[in-house]
Amino acid sequence: MNRRTKIAAVAAALLITAGAAGSATASGDGRGGSREAAALTGTAKLYRPAGDDITFSFDAHLAAEHNDDPQAATGTFRFSHYKPGFPGGYAVAKVDCLVTGGKMAVVTGVIVDTDIKERLGKRVGVSVNDLGKHDRLGYSWVGRETDLEVPPCLSSAPFEKVEDGTGDFHVLPWQLEYPTE
Repeated sequence: MNRRTKIAAVAAALLITAGAAGSATASGDGRGGSREAAALTGTAKLYRPAGDDITFSFDAHLAAEHNDDPQAATGTFRFSHYKPGFPGGYAVAKVDCLVTGGKMAVVTGVIVDTDIKERLGKRVGVSVNDLGKHDRLGYSWVGRETDLEVPPCLSSAPFEKVEDGTGDFHVLPWQLEYPTE
């Protein structure tokens, strides 16, 4: 199976999983229980006039019982960048923090699979602004210093636009519980 076919198969599996997770999240646990504390799901391609194929997919969740600990988030996210004449690559990160507020989310994770071996084991951060079909996205590896140590729960502002019609990110806002006394 060639590389593009493998990538398409993995992306399709992630979309199906993200869709099922999004449906389950929206309806609670189906038994009248509480909803997740926070979630970020979905897939989109970034807009690039030069035709680069840059895709981000998320399946990140914070369970209700961990509402006070965003570093207990679970799941994965994936990103890839391909362009004719450019070596390109992909990475899969295991989520280690998820913070959401309104339509915004920041997720970090440690890269557990990649074809760029020097990135294996590095933490990266991604931010998302869930704006329907006009979502925006940012990432921690922007600027001159792309080898910085990224702390959990940290990324840049969502400065990138997604390609028209591809934005399907869904952010479930975190609902903090404040002490009453």
